[in-house]
Amino acid sequence: MTSVAERVDRLERQWAERPGVLGWLTTTDHKRVGLLYFWTTLVFFGAGGVEALIMRSQLIQPNNDLVGPETFDQLFTVHGMTMIFWFIIPMTTGAFGNYLVPLMIGARDMAFPRMNALSFWIFLASGIFLYIGLFSGFGPDAGWFNYVPLADRLHDPSRNIEFYTVGLAFNSIASTLTAANLIVTILKLRAPGMSFNRMPLFCFAFLAASFGLIFALPSLSVDLIFLFLQRNLGFHFFDVAHGGSSFLWQHLFWFFGHPEVYILIVPAFGIATEIIPAFTRRKMIAFPLVAIAELLVVFIGFGVWAHHMFATGLPSTTLIFFAGATSMVVIPSTIQVFAWCMSIYSGRPKFKTPLLFIIGFIVMFVAGGLTGIMFLAIPFDQQTTDTYFVVAHFHYIIFGAAVFPIFGGMYYWFPKVTGKLYFERPGQISFWIIFAGTNLLFFPMHIVGLLGMPRRVYTYPGDMGWTSYNVIESIGGYITAVGILALFTNLVVSYFRGPPAGPDPWHGPTLEWSVPSPPPEYNFAVIPTVSSAYANWDAEDRERDGHRLTAGVGTLERGHEQHVSSLIDGWTSEIVDMPHSSPWPILLALALSLLFAMLVITHYLFAAIFAVVLALTLLGWHGKEPQEHG
Repeated sequence: MTSVAERVDRLERQWAERPGVLGWLTTTDHKRVGLLYFWTTLVFFGAGGVEALIMRSQLIQPNNDLVGPETFDQLFTVHGMTMIFWFIIPMTTGAFGNYLVPLMIGARDMAFPRMNALSFWIFLASGIFLYIGLFSGFGPDAGWFNYVPLADRLHDPSRNIEFYTVGLAFNSIASTLTAANLIVTILKLRAPGMSFNRMPLFCFAFLAASFGLIFALPSLSVDLIFLFLQRNLGFHFFDVAHGGSSFLWQHLFWFFGHPEVYILIVPAFGIATEIIPAFTRRKMIAFPLVAIAELLVVFIGFGVWAHHMFATGLPSTTLIFFAGATSMVVIPSTIQVFAWCMSIYSGRPKFKTPLLFIIGFIVMFVAGGLTGIMFLAIPFDQQTTDTYFVVAHFHYIIFGAAVFPIFGGMYYWFPKVTGKLYFERPGQISFWIIFAGTNLLFFPMHIVGLLGMPRRVYTYPGDMGWTSYNVIESIGGYITAVGILALFTNLVVSYFRGPPAGPDPWHGPTLEWSVPSPPPEYNFAVIPTVSSAYANWDAEDRERDGHRLTAGVGTLERGHEQHVSSLIDGWTSEIVDMPHSSPWPILLALALSLLFAMLVITHYLFAAIFAVVLALTLLGWHGKEPQEHG
């Protein structure tokens, strides 16, 4: 009879990754891919932060000449693109989603491991692509929204906009692959018994964000293709003189852009719904309503795109319709705020660092939401369009409501990923520095915006009454940077010197806390069974899993085997073999990178050659699977 130790040893040999650098280059393990996303997005976050500090240094006094207008245009454009497309989205869906979703649903990997690795390498290549443009003086310079006619060949004749259109289309491929992978993983790889009503709220949030990406990104991709064709091959999609429409760009862009705001923050909602139960020792209030609200936020967001076009001359009837649609988004958001607050109030909260960041997130989200409601008043929106009031509102939502939970999640899952506990007091200090700095940075923007300061200006006269507010904002930016450095310094020191965490230091509610820290490469020695949404709190189920491991039931130890579940109820439908490490994802990403690079420099013959190489690489990808030896 096979012992437990022998079964575990067999799983370790079967699921072991290659050692060294080659192992990381060819990995398909969801945890390694998640860590690759994590470290890469942190680099881009640092780059976007440096860009922000340079802009704030430029604006700290009137008539400053730290950077010129052309450089400033590239800085604010690449800053916006970086924070949205190369930090928040990949940090949530790529890093948190990849690492945690399979662990939360009791799976051993993502549904498509090779595609998962491919999405990372494409993402990395797209970011390098963007910053090659910036460092060579051809960074995108028409804003992250890239309005035409500012972005057409007549007004921007250099290669700057090609780095925008091709780079963002390149990045969109990675986001689409990740979103599709998360959807299939959540729908089909759930542990036995994990029906929809027993799925963690974290997974509902990531499911909503993934569906949002799948439906929103095609609109952006079409916009990018149209603009590339107009700039390089003489088409006239946005050229009014030849029957085109500049409004077409805005409609297509904001059909993506407004759902994108909710795609950015819904994963943060999911992080909050995991941290709050762990530190209040109670289940989330109104669990079904919160799950539905997470889905509805993204769904309703698709009906609000012209909210960003109130000052473009659209008919009043149209404006009223979109103002009403905008007000509807408040309903699911309010449901979630109520559930978070009442769960904290009615539980026994322990105000550890992760929970502090979630409380800070709630404060910032409510503040940003209140200024968002103000834009429902069409005349007010028309008056404040393109002022710093909009910048303030947007950053309260994007930084306060999206990034604060990311920081909280870093602290919360740090013990699970590293096996070490972080140092609590420095963690709390980092929160208060970041919270104070963020409000000093963004709150005065409301005031200076109401005083008429336009956004996207590289300097301003000294007699406008804006100087003191800009000084405060810049000081707030520096303070925020210090707090973020303190946060990461604490995590780095904790990694080397922190005490051992054990498998479950927080008594967390979901399945990732039922396995060792860090998790083994196979995740679960026995596929767990689930009878509630807070599976790790079901002691009888976890004890039953131990008995099943002893009996060899559900261990799936004959290879890279994965349980597949029924769509609704989560019962076992089949057992499938999963692919192991592979060189094809990185090779395919390299071929695709060279193809896109040739498009930017308009060497279409070489682009065709690399398209052929891409096709040959795909043939190799779909060749015979290597023989598994267990």
